[in-house]
Amino acid sequence: MAGLESKWIVGLTLVALLSGCGADKPTEKDRVRVRVQTVQPSDFAAQVTLTGDVQARVQTELSFRVGGKIIQRLVDVGDRVTARQVLARLDPKDLQTNVDSAAASVFAEQARVKQTAAAFVRQQKLLPKGYTSQSEYDAAQAALHSSQSALTAAQAQLANAREQLSYTALVADVAGVITARQAEVGQVVQATMPIFSLARDGERDAVFNVYESLLAAPAKEGAITVSLLDNPNIKTTGKVREVTPVVSAQSGTVQVKVALDGLPAGMDLGSVVSATAQAAGQASVELPWAALTKSLSDPAVWLVGEDGTSALHKVTVGRYQTGRVIVSDGLKGGEKVVVAGGQLLHPGMRVEIVAEPAAPQGATP
Repeated sequence: MAGLESKWIVGLTLVALLSGCGADKPTEKDRVRVRVQTVQPSDFAAQVTLTGDVQARVQTELSFRVGGKIIQRLVDVGDRVTARQVLARLDPKDLQTNVDSAAASVFAEQARVKQTAAAFVRQQKLLPKGYTSQSEYDAAQAALHSSQSALTAAQAQLANAREQLSYTALVADVAGVITARQAEVGQVVQATMPIFSLARDGERDAVFNVYESLLAAPAKEGAITVSLLDNPNIKTTGKVREVTPVVSAQSGTVQVKVALDGLPAGMDLGSVVSATAQAAGQASVELPWAALTKSLSDPAVWLVGEDGTSALHKVTVGRYQTGRVIVSDGLKGGEKVVVAGGQLLHPGMRVEIVAEPAAPQGATP
């Protein structure tokens, strides 16, 4: 009985082996389906619209040359002033006292000069007759010279005191417009402390704060159109005059000054303006956002080779824009870049390329 069971087991094993040899081979795993875009380089010129304001070419900070208490302010922000116009005054009491004291010193020295001059004249008359000695004559002459020198010094001190008194009036050197005020009546100020900001009449600039990255590519030569922000029909032209070499620590921007050819009616000092600048064209590749991935920390894209396998390829991104990226280096043209389905790829994986779905009839592409 045991031998019969052994024969049945062996027979079933042989049947299982024979049936396994006749089974179909396992099918190849389905490939990842991706959509690709064939690279076509084209010239890309970045266009940036900036907002700034109109400023004077030369702006001066006006301040008193002496310290004191402000007792009068004659102009305000926005006022137009002329050359030699008084803008503010300090309390002159202390400086007037200095002038009076210096004037008294001059009066005293003048009297001393008269006295020593009369004494010297007497010595001149007495010396030839032998009624005085040579030493007395020399002493009278020295006293006269000393009093004359003291009078000259007193007169210089008086002139200086009067000049200091004149500094209590803050005077505009040139014509212009007051753009800022830093002090008020009753405030005690020190010498050289800014009181007003004066925008001088003359040439005007449009000033823009630009992020440093926007200046990486040189701008096209030629005129820049600057228009009024609230009325674009009011416009003028200008050229870049100055780019500050230092990045602002507060805003991280660089100041760009555009020299305006002239101000049309309606565009005044302080007006908010906009300007559009376009950089020089550069051969680049435009790809949708979905095409961009990364290799470690570097930007990269997935490429599909002639054999249908995927490969990760590093690129250099020149600019990020809404819904797209501009690749400035790494793609020469003709490559097939995966723009959809790249999330499941790894290097060397075989893929299946699918066509772009057709747009419905009547739909706008």
